[in-house]
Amino acid sequence: MHTVLVTGGAGYKGCILVPKLLEAGNAVVVYDLILFGAEGLAPHPHLKVVPGDIRDLPGYAKAVQGCDSVIHMACISNDPSFDLDPSLSQTINYECFEPMVEASKAAGVKRFVYVSSSSVYGVSESPEVTEDHPLVPLTDYNKYKGLCEPLLFRHQGPDFTCVTIRPATVCGYSPRMRFDLTVNILTNHAYHRGVITVFGGDQQRPNIHIDDVCELYVALLSMPKEKIAGEIFNAGYQNQTVNELAEITKKIVEEQFPERGQIRIEKTTTNDPRSYRITSRKISEKLGWGPKRTIEDAVRDLCQAFKAGKFQTNTLTDESFVNVKTVKKLELK
Repeated sequence: MHTVLVTGGAGYKGCILVPKLLEAGNAVVVYDLILFGAEGLAPHPHLKVVPGDIRDLPGYAKAVQGCDSVIHMACISNDPSFDLDPSLSQTINYECFEPMVEASKAAGVKRFVYVSSSSVYGVSESPEVTEDHPLVPLTDYNKYKGLCEPLLFRHQGPDFTCVTIRPATVCGYSPRMRFDLTVNILTNHAYHRGVITVFGGDQQRPNIHIDDVCELYVALLSMPKEKIAGEIFNAGYQNQTVNELAEITKKIVEEQFPERGQIRIEKTTTNDPRSYRITSRKISEKLGWGPKRTIEDAVRDLCQAFKAGKFQTNTLTDESFVNVKTVKKLELK
C-alpha cells in the first residue's frame, strides 16, 4: 500500500484531502500541530495521526519513515498571520523546509509535493500571470512561500520527484472550517448579516474549490514523474475581482435563503493591494488537469452547511474559524 505523509493534514484542506487519499487506496500519516483539533478527521484503519511540529526534525524524520510520498501543506497560513511573531513565521514557513525535504529523501520518500501559493505574485497588471512571472511578494508569507521553491528543486533527482503547486485562494466547505478566506468570508457575512462588506473591490483574486485542489494533490501522486519532476504549476479556476465575487455570493445566498430578502453590498477602502490574474494553461496542457467546480458551487456548499447546522457556534464571532486569532490565542512559540 502506498503511504503518504501529509503535513498540516488536520487543517482546512487536510480534512478534505485525507479522506480522498484514503478513498484512493492510500495509507495516510498526518503530521500536524493539531492547533485546531483533529475532529475533522474520521477514524480509519489506514490513517495515523501524529501530533508534531515540522520544526522538530527528529520527530518529523521518525514520522516519515516508511512513507512513499509527502504532501507538504503545514505553515502559518495566510497573510494576516504575519501580524503575529515574524520569527515564528520564519521558522515554520522557511527555515525548517529544506531540512524536512532532506529528511524525507533520506527516509526513502520518492515524491514530494510542495503546496506553495499563487499569492507569491503579489501585484501584477499582466493579463495572464504564468509560472515564469516574476515573484513580487508583499508580505513575509508570500516571500517565504516563494523562497522555499528553489530549495526543494535542489534535491530533485531520478529517485526523488519534486513538484510545486501554486494554488489560487481556496474556498468551500470543510469539517475544519476557515472563515478568513475571501469567498468564505463573503458567504459568512451574507448569511449572518445580510450585508457583504467589500474592502477595495477591484483587486483580482483567483480562487479554487477545495475539492478540486485536493483532488489535484491526490492525482499528482500517480502522475508520470517525467511530467511533473522539477515543475511548478499554477492551479486556479477563473480570475475574478472581489466585486465580482461579492455579486456571485449575493446571488447564490439569496437563492438559497429567499426568506431572508435581499443582501446589501457595502464598499470601503482596503490596505491589502494584492491583485493578480493567474493562468492555469500549463497544468491543463501538460497534465490534462482542470477544475470541475465553480465559485458558485463553493458558495452553495457553504449554504448547505449552514442549513444542515454543521457549525455549532456563531461563525462570525468564534475565533476558531480564523487562523490568525487562534494562533495568537494559543501563544505558539
